[in-house]
Amino acid sequence: MKKILFFTAVLFSLAATAFSQGILTAAAFFQTVSAEYGKINDYEASVEIKAAKNAMEGKVSFKRPNLLRIDFTSPEEQVICFNGDTLTIYLPGNAAILNQSVESSSTNNGANMATPHGLALMSRYYSVAYETGQDPVPLEEGSQEKVVKLVLSRRNTSEAFRYINLSIVPETKLIRRIQAVTPQGETFQFDFSNYVINQGISDQRFIYDPPSSANNYNNFLFSEQ
Repeated sequence: MKKILFFTAVLFSLAATAFSQGILTAAAFFQTVSAEYGKINDYEASVEIKAAKNAMEGKVSFKRPNLLRIDFTSPEEQVICFNGDTLTIYLPGNAAILNQSVESSSTNNGANMATPHGLALMSRYYSVAYETGQDPVPLEEGSQEKVVKLVLSRRNTSEAFRYINLSIVPETKLIRRIQAVTPQGETFQFDFSNYVINQGISDQRFIYDPPSSANNYNNFLFSEQ
């Protein structure tokens, strides 16, 4: 569960905008996505996360440059919050609070990947291609929803994911689905909907005060628990 939650923090927020007319290479399209995403100051959206036999749902909030929060409805009351310095995960079922200090300059924290700089780094470390071409295709078999699909394949074996699939809705110019596959074949899927863009989210949204009765575990990513 810790691993799934960390990948959620790492991956939830790969969002994108912009669909260009005419012939455009996948790499150029991806760079346009990065540039257009720079126009978004904050957003909230519904998110569904699937990994192995686990499924989670909730609302994600993001604010530039690197603030992130996910409030889950399933599992109920579970929270992931990144305030720019510390990643906090509250697990109500275990009465546990997981804290991880993260350098603000780190390129590996999840929130940083949802910025033009983070997307530029993805372009540097992953090769970009269209999965089926630049024309919109069904999100999945039997779906009436049309998206543009990109495939990001890692350039070297040091990257956390072997490849990442992005499904982008051309009408809204936002990411609809992310599918990331690890070298071990584990798949993490993130579905986003009901976006609300640039509503002026307060920084207070990203200050989370977990229950005092829960047990704290610091720097959990490097522990043996």
